[in-house]
Amino acid sequence: MHLIFSLISILFFSCNIKADNKTKNQIAPKKEVKTVLPTIAKDTIVKPTPYENISYETLSKITSGSGTKSVVFNSSMTKLYAMNLEGMSVYEIDQQTKKIIRSFKFKATPGTGWDYDKNVPINSFEEKPVEAYITNSDSVLWVSLHNAEGIVPIFLHQGNVNAHSKINESDKLIYVRDSGNKIYDSIYVPIIKTGKTPKVITGTSDNKTLLVSNWHSYNISVLQVDIKKYPFAQVIATIPVSSIPRGMVINEKTKKTFVAIMGGASLAEIDNDTWKYNKDIQVAANPRHLVQDDSGRIYVSYNKISQIACIDPNTGATLFSANTSVQPRSIAISKNKKFLFVTCYNGNKVDVFKIKKEGFELINELDCPGNPVGVDIFEDNNKLEAWVCSYEGIITIFSYNKSTQ
Repeated sequence: MHLIFSLISILFFSCNIKADNKTKNQIAPKKEVKTVLPTIAKDTIVKPTPYENISYETLSKITSGSGTKSVVFNSSMTKLYAMNLEGMSVYEIDQQTKKIIRSFKFKATPGTGWDYDKNVPINSFEEKPVEAYITNSDSVLWVSLHNAEGIVPIFLHQGNVNAHSKINESDKLIYVRDSGNKIYDSIYVPIIKTGKTPKVITGTSDNKTLLVSNWHSYNISVLQVDIKKYPFAQVIATIPVSSIPRGMVINEKTKKTFVAIMGGASLAEIDNDTWKYNKDIQVAANPRHLVQDDSGRIYVSYNKISQIACIDPNTGATLFSANTSVQPRSIAISKNKKFLFVTCYNGNKVDVFKIKKEGFELINELDCPGNPVGVDIFEDNNKLEAWVCSYEGIITIFSYNKSTQ
């Protein structure tokens, strides 16, 4: 009897669950289909093992577009993106094979450019890529367009359908080409106005904020990012600075941003909580590019006087400096923060320095014809590669072996 009662109870309970589930299924609203962007697994982000020295081994070259201005690796260091200013394109290159995977070619529209030798405006085109920054698990490439007074987001994966549709008349048209240079797609991207002649783009690690240095506007644009809503970022603050700005670093520990005032002799300090200008830190003339180490020390390239220096941003003191080849432009620091790579534009060199406790030690002065200007670094446990782009349209890859001794 007990057994029969138990079986009846189980059957009754089971029927109730099925009925309840059926009711829920009948009244449950349809779920909204949301775009899920690809994520990078933590174990794919390269964290090289400790090393103390590097030794130069070989070089190889890739033909890029005309006027290659800058290069940037994604966070997993599987792909490099090259900004071809004169070619009005962006190349996506595979790190392992050293081959171009695809290109993003802008449709040209008339614009006003700038002659840096004569310091006069010239007739040009709007869609000239300068610098770039990657966010949201390597899914969005933000590119500054020299003559368009703003930046554009290029969605690198087929995730957000609206990201590639024409919504506004000002949207920029891009032709996507495969490795054989054949057009297989066309996409539209919004132009997000920042200021006149935008240059460097950087951002916070939470992917919520971007900063853009605007050369001819003498200001920094602060943008709030929302990649689910067109135009995917909007300006929330504009910070005036004393003269032409270029390189920037964000220190999230101290909640300060530092901007190289290339048109003067200072670094502008910005408060990250209020996004307002704090003060100027006096340095040598014509600072161009900035990087920082884990302690917050800032490394700066001085274009006109052909020097690099290490700055303590807390005191403004120059801790140490060194001479370089002619016109140092972009600089890149190794993952262990012990080696600095410096592109020297008119010197046609790449200078490599070891960073010591109280100074720089020049370990290589590498020939790099074609006016080297941009640089980024690939690393794994055994090797380091400095990918250097030259304005004449060549990417030179300098390979190094690592050692613990």
